[in-house]
Amino acid sequence: MFHLVKGIYNNWNKREQYSVLILGLDNAGKTTFLETLKKEYSMNSKPLDKITPTVGQNVATIPIESNRSILKFWDVGGQESLRSMWSEYYSQCHGIIFVVDSTDRSRIDECSETLKGIVMDDEIEGVPILMLANKQDVPERMEVQDIKEIFNKIAEHMSARDSRVLPVCALTGEGVKDSIEWLILRLQRNKEARPPTYK
Repeated sequence: MFHLVKGIYNNWNKREQYSVLILGLDNAGKTTFLETLKKEYSMNSKPLDKITPTVGQNVATIPIESNRSILKFWDVGGQESLRSMWSEYYSQCHGIIFVVDSTDRSRIDECSETLKGIVMDDEIEGVPILMLANKQDVPERMEVQDIKEIFNKIAEHMSARDSRVLPVCALTGEGVKDSIEWLILRLQRNKEARPPTYK
């Protein structure tokens, strides 16, 4: 009887774990987004004014109680010299968040080419991609619609993959939780194509 109850309990408390890559050019706000996200889900986070450029990776595991899943985030450095490492993570990821600095008009073409390189990689076929237009609190930002037009040109290479552009401000937290809720739904919907692990 004990084993039956224990089995039911373990099955009930079983959590699906999804791996999510946070990518984007350096200074886009990837680490700030991750630290704000940790705070939104009541976890310990670094003070935002202490964040330095990521060399290598930052990893955070965040339990999402509302649907009994766990998201493991890999925030990988965005400097040009580090981008060649990104593809090493593709085969294991269930979703990608691509962060764009909405205020950096001079690098928007570089941003577009970088995202296109990700999308064209066979390893992420079917993986949902969420593009975040960050720093939307800054007056001189690019509008989300302008960023969507850039993304739409890339989206034609994405077959039936789930993709979206959402506005966020990683510094204030605006839009951060909404973006993760969108992503979780896609991760769960796509879990047959790339099964999650279990905790």
